Amino acid sequence: QVQLVESGGGLVQAGGSLRLSCAASGLTFSNYGMGWFRQAPGKERQFVAAINWADVSTFYGDSVKGRFTVSRDNAKNTVYLQMNNLKPEDTAVYYCAARRWEILRTPDSVAYWGQGTQVTVSS
Repeated sequence: QVQLVESGGGLVQAGGSLRLSCAASGLTFSNYGMGWFRQAPGKERQFVAAINWADVSTFYGDSVKGRFTVSRDNAKNTVYLQMNNLKPEDTAVYYCAARRWEILRTPDSVAYWGQGTQVTVSS
């Protein structure tokens, strides 16, 4: 059974930083593309960042380019999202996502979701 467990969310002031982690189990982690999506109240789930299974290629949504960095540690079965220079519009529930041999760019491409972690950025 695949499980994705996010941690690291919280409340931060604008301009601050947070680091999200997602621990994966029940899968061969190095075979999976991993990603982060977010969903604000009343809005659709939005692509944030993705990293391929070989830890070679990364992709970012336009609104986070230059501020967020996605990385993975295949030895720890964990993917990270470093978020710098946070803005109030980054406030959302952040979800970890996975799919075998897939580069995740849309919610429809995701096979497994985490339960989400809340990030709130105050102005």
